[in-house]
Amino acid sequence: MTQNSDNGSKKSRKPTAPTTVLFIRHGENAWTESHKLAGRTPGVSLNEYGQQQAEALGKRLAEVKLHAIYASPLERTMETAQAIAQHHPHLEVRAYPGLLEVDYGEWTGEAIKKLVKTKAWPIIQAYPTGASFPGGETMFEMQARCIREINRLVTCHPEEMIAIVGHADLIKAAVAHYLGVHFDLFQRLVISTASITTISFSPMGPRVLAVNDTSHNPPRPQSNKKANKQKGN
Repeated sequence: MTQNSDNGSKKSRKPTAPTTVLFIRHGENAWTESHKLAGRTPGVSLNEYGQQQAEALGKRLAEVKLHAIYASPLERTMETAQAIAQHHPHLEVRAYPGLLEVDYGEWTGEAIKKLVKTKAWPIIQAYPTGASFPGGETMFEMQARCIREINRLVTCHPEEMIAIVGHADLIKAAVAHYLGVHFDLFQRLVISTASITTISFSPMGPRVLAVNDTSHNPPRPQSNKKANKQKGN
C-alpha cells in the first residue's frame, strides 16, 4: 500500500517550471553612434533613436508576465529599463551594480578607431581569457562577475520571468557561457542595441531560446546627408 501511495504521489508531481531571463541591451546613445568606448562613463543617455528603441521594447514586452526588472545602474540601461517598466506599473527597476559595464580603465572614452591600432586590441578580440584593460578589469573577471550575478538572480526567482538590462559584452559573455562555448570565441556573437536574448534555466541546465532578437526595433531614421544624396542634392 505504501509503495502504491508513493508511486501515486510521484506521478502527480508537476515538473518544475524554468526561470526565464530576458537579457536586453540598452538602446543606442551618442557613444555607440560615434563608435567610442563609453564604459562606465556617467551621463551617457539614450539618443533620439535609442529612445525610440526603448519605447518599442516596452510595447514588445507589455503583455509579458515579468516578475522583476534589473538594470546596470548607468543612465543608458536605466532609461531603457524604465521604458519597459512603464508597461508594468507594479514593478520598479532595480539598479544592480553587478551588471555594470566592463571596467575599461584607461580605454574609457577612447575612439574605437584609435584602440584597434593598439597591441592589446587583437588579443582582446582573439584571446579574451588572457586579455585585460589597462587600469581596468580583465575579460575573465568580467565574465566571472557576470555569471555569478546572473546565477544569483536566477536563484532568487524560481519559476519566474525576469528582465536584465545590460551591456553587449556582458550579454555575449553570458550567452557563450550558457551555450558551453569557450570564452575566447565570444566575439563571434552579436548583441545589437535594444536586442532581446532569452535563456531559460531549469534543473536540467540552461537552454538558449533566442539570441539578438531585434524584430521590434523601429526603422533607423535617415541622416540629412543621406537623404539629400538620395534626392540628388
